[in-house]
Amino acid sequence: MIIWMNGTFGAGKTTTANELVKLVPASRIFDAEEVGGMLRHVRDLPQLGDFQHWPPWRHLVVETASQLLKYLGGVLVVVQSVLVEQYWTEIRSGLEKADVQVHHVVLHADHDTLVKRIEGDDENNTAFPNNRQWRLDHLAAYHGARPWLDQAGDVIDTTHVNAADVARLIADKHRLL
Repeated sequence: MIIWMNGTFGAGKTTTANELVKLVPASRIFDAEEVGGMLRHVRDLPQLGDFQHWPPWRHLVVETASQLLKYLGGVLVVVQSVLVEQYWTEIRSGLEKADVQVHHVVLHADHDTLVKRIEGDDENNTAFPNNRQWRLDHLAAYHGARPWLDQAGDVIDTTHVNAADVARLIADKHRLL
């Protein structure tokens, strides 16, 4: 089974995922962004501005996740914002064809909270020190994707709820404990 944590930057996906794997036996995090990082080293891939625009990224995420589950079993917690409906459909369909059960969780927070969290994260983020503006610039894409995300996933408002409580809510709802 996969618990796919979607939502925009600052919604609490990574923090919640870390809390969830503490609660759920035989669970682990799969960071699909690392697949994009791997592909960035491939010469001659078109520069499209986001690795998710590369069809091989979507295919490799599906293949890697399904192979990890076949090899390790348990629950894979995927932390990855996917804001293009067509891309989500490709990923979900691919996982379903691989006989993987997917629970799509969309973490949400109000706009002011998202901005505050992004600005606060950037102060402590030494891996990506100039990431704040890029993340803030992508809030509009998230807001534009909300109509289909609201239909495609289980939306959890994290504005006033801490990550540990959100993780417990997810674990309870999907009978993971």
